Amino acid sequence: MPRTTIFRVPSPSLVVMVGPAGSGKSTFCRRNFRPRQIVSTDVCRALIAGDAADQRVSAAAFALAYRLTRERLRRRRLTVFDATSIDARARRPLVAMAGRHGVPAVAIVLHLPLLDCLAHDRWRPRRVGRAVIARQTRRLAAGLKNLRSEGFAVVHLIRGAREAGRARVSASPSPRCDLRDDEGPFDIIGDVHGCAPELIRLLRRLGYRRTSPRAPFRHRRGRRAVFVGDLVDRGPRIVEAARIAMRMVTAGTAFCVPGNHEMSFLDGLNDDAGSISPGTLKTIRQVQALSGPARRRFLAQFQDFLRGLPPHLILDKGRLAVAHAGITTRHLGRTSPAARRFAIFGQTTGELDRFGLPVRVKWAAGYRGRTLVVYGHTPVRKPEWIRNTVNIDTGCVYGGTLTALRYPEKTTVSVKSLRDYYRPRRSLPAGVGVRAETRALPVERVVSDRPAVPEAEPPRMPGSAPMSRRSPVSPPRWPPSPSSLRPASLARRTEPSTG
Repeated sequence: MPRTTIFRVPSPSLVVMVGPAGSGKSTFCRRNFRPRQIVSTDVCRALIAGDAADQRVSAAAFALAYRLTRERLRRRRLTVFDATSIDARARRPLVAMAGRHGVPAVAIVLHLPLLDCLAHDRWRPRRVGRAVIARQTRRLAAGLKNLRSEGFAVVHLIRGAREAGRARVSASPSPRCDLRDDEGPFDIIGDVHGCAPELIRLLRRLGYRRTSPRAPFRHRRGRRAVFVGDLVDRGPRIVEAARIAMRMVTAGTAFCVPGNHEMSFLDGLNDDAGSISPGTLKTIRQVQALSGPARRRFLAQFQDFLRGLPPHLILDKGRLAVAHAGITTRHLGRTSPAARRFAIFGQTTGELDRFGLPVRVKWAAGYRGRTLVVYGHTPVRKPEWIRNTVNIDTGCVYGGTLTALRYPEKTTVSVKSLRDYYRPRRSLPAGVGVRAETRALPVERVVSDRPAVPEAEPPRMPGSAPMSRRSPVSPPRWPPSPSSLRPASLARRTEPSTG
């Protein structure tokens, strides 16, 4: 019997259908959504001109579709936008619309083979034709790998007509970011990156115990762990580390937020272009080493787990926030594409440093909030306190330490890595600090909430020149020419700061 695939979408959200003509988007919508939830540009053309195929009224039809979508999102209704949406340019206003109304955007992509689309087209009352469908299929394939970086919280990919027929959509409430009624106490754990032996040692040092290897860790005094994301990639026992976190979250003894490496893993599962990063490839290989039933069970559980995570958490009456890459006051409590992008991927300048890596922004230097923000993402040699923020990614996978912040005590507990598990091509001694060393200070109108790509590994660009770093009082403009300045010493850049 064919296996049914369940696609979970948060509600409210904006679901954007993506696919060439003849891919079966409208059929998929009718099968999985209520008629009142669907905003179809074809229906809008028919309302205006009496003919769904009348392209002369496309501008008016899209204007009507956008207005209907805005009104539904304003009322926080699950809305499905049914159009081809082949190009990023067509999807951009929809993602922005979701952001303005504080709801996540979800993409359901029907990337069917050309022959399937042509077969469907032959049965349609109005045929689009081979030339148009072939062109749309090529354009979709070219932009597929960057789809998640456009701001979609979830991307569901369908690659065949049979798969589309077996797929079913399940709408559920959006994961809650605001848990301020939960006052703790908490143990917030930095980037694990598959270092399960160190994670087990750290949990035990913090006072957590389990009755068997398959049981969740619990604290006898009721403390809960909070994982800052990046459970996967690069380390020696990735599946075990992920299972520890999943079991604890399911048992109610932990919370978790997603990291950029979890997003890279989800993308890697559907990547046919050979662009999977080495760290993500290590995760996929360890998953593939499982037996068939265990592999399918783990993948199903882990994907559901990740899609049910909030992009960040607000705890203890709003005094504490946890996000993988950080969070600013204007994004706190929001699940919009911009807020989610910042929390998971952080800020970048759009430039590359002298290692060929996207220049991350030291956003904490400009933070003025009263909420303590605990995050990771950029490895540092020891916990880095800046204003009312602390970075606890101390580079365990690079031979550093795995660190937890005890809250409300605001003390740290660390365990030393057993060994250097991963050494990227561009690294400093001990592998820790290459990203911290090249961070730019926040400058007005220079930085962007959106990374150039869903960054998990550095792009391979040998010979990249160093990019200049500007002070907060510099003019709000990033120079296009590379700087000849060498990075400041790692020791100076990673010392805790109270300024």
